[in-house]
Parts: sequence; C-alpha cells; structure tokens
Amino acid sequence: MKTLQSTLLLFLFVPLIKPAPPTQQDSRIIYDYGTNNFEETLFSQDYEDKYLDGKSIKEKESIRIPDEKSFQLQKDESTKPLPPKKENDEMPTCLLCVCLSGSVYCEEIDIKAVPPLPKESAYLYARFNKIKKLTAKDFADIPNLRRLDFTGNLIEDIEDGTFSKLSLLEELILADNQLLKLPVLPPKLTLFNAKRNKIKSRGIKANAFKKLNKLSFLYLDHNALESVPLNLPESLRIIHLQGNNITSITDDTFCKANDTSYIRDHIEEIRLEDNPIVLGKYPNSFICLKRLPIGSYI
Repeated sequence: MKTLQSTLLLFLFVPLIKPAPPTQQDSRIIYDYGTNNFEETLFSQDYEDKYLDGKSIKEKESIRIPDEKSFQLQKDESTKPLPPKKENDEMPTCLLCVCLSGSVYCEEIDIKAVPPLPKESAYLYARFNKIKKLTAKDFADIPNLRRLDFTGNLIEDIEDGTFSKLSLLEELILADNQLLKLPVLPPKLTLFNAKRNKIKSRGIKANAFKKLNKLSFLYLDHNALESVPLNLPESLRIIHLQGNNITSITDDTFCKANDTSYIRDHIEEIRLEDNPIVLGKYPNSFICLKRLPIGSYI
C-alpha cells in the first residue's frame, strides 16, 4: 500500500519539473573564452610561483615598485641644472631690441640703461626710454658707432670719456632729456642735438665746440642758456638757440671784431627768437653773416 502511494506522488510531481533549456552556442563560446583566460591566468601564476628563482622575482619587484633611492635619483636628474647655452652674448639685446644690418632699435621698451650692443653696431636708436645715465662702459667695445639717438629719455649725467673712443661718431642726439651740462664731444661730429634739456651756459666749457671742425648742425634750443656758446666752429651751417635766456651777444659771437673783411660762408640759419634780447641793438654782431639771425630786432 505504501509503495503504491509513493508511486502516485511521483507521477503527480514529474510534470511540474521542466527540463532546462539547451545552452545556446553564443553562451558556450563566451563561457569557453572566459575559461581559457582563467586557465591562462592560473598557468601564468603557477609558472611564476614554481619556476622563477628568487633573484628574478626581486628584479621584477624592483621594476614594478621603485624604491625610495630610485625616486631620489630620478628627482636629482630631473632637477639637475642645464649646461649654459653656447649662444652669442649679443643675443639677449637682439631679442629685446631689433637688430638690423648694423642698426639697433631699442625704442619705447622702458630700458633704464644702455643694453650690451653687438660689436658691429653702427647706429643705435634708444628713443623714449627711461635711461638716466650714460657711462664710458656703454660704448667701450663698440668702435664703429656713427649715430646715437637718445631722444626722450631721463638722462641727467654723462660720464667724462663716454664718447672718447667713438672716433667715427658723426651724429649725437640727446634731445628731450634732463641734462644740466654737456659732455666732452667726439671730434668728428657733424650733428649735435641737445634741445629741450636744462643746460645753462656754465654747463658748456669754453672750448666745447672749438675743435669740432666737421660740425654742421647745432641744436641747443629750449634750454636755459644765458649766452651764445663761445668758439663756434667755422663749419657750422645751422645754429638753433631759440627758447633760451640769452640776453646779450658781442661782436665776436659770430664774427671777428678785429677783422671787418671776415665772412662766415657756411652759416645758412641762426635762430634766436624767444630769447629776452633785442637783436637790433647789436648791428656789428652780424656783419660777417650772409643772412641775419631769426629773432626780435625792436
């Protein structure tokens, strides 16, 4: 009887149990692929554990995890200063300024001193900067300079001998600065411009221009001169002295009092306007000139 009951129960529950669906081919592929990788991983780990000797293991570990000493060595190498560049010392100036065929243009860059110049420099334009002083060192090794232009700086002082080695210098422009006196000028100047400074007559030595036998253009207008500079060279063509404090002139200022036949052939223009002087009071001061100076005569 018990056997019969068991058999009946078995038949009741068997229809409720459904067979598992057959595994798809794609799933089997993924399973096999995963199994192969897993087997490869196990094989690799087993190989390392069984066959790598202690030395090899240490080498591997040192590669994977560098010790503190290695890090320090790498740091030292990375922070080691680079060797100095073998570049021309003139390069910084030519990066700051524009260097072009012997001409150096350092304009409106707010420099406070003359930068080191290339040795072949012939023309320097350092206009509208903040230079306060010129020294002999600035041009000591630049013998070929022919023109210097420092218009619009703050120059108050020029050392003695600053231009002494510039035997080829022809044009020196110091306009719109703060000069109180003139430096010793090089002998081959053809143009000197120091207008709009604060130069007084005592700031110009008696023989400042006497030996400048090639000087053709002299611009000293808008300063604080009380008299016309002495011993002006015969070579002068243009003299600008307007806007000063000149109160008088003499028969020897432009001419020679003891030589009535003397004529200054080269002078083309003398400007004396805007000075507290009446030129009509000094008729004998201009008898050697082909043209009367510009200024007030009454």
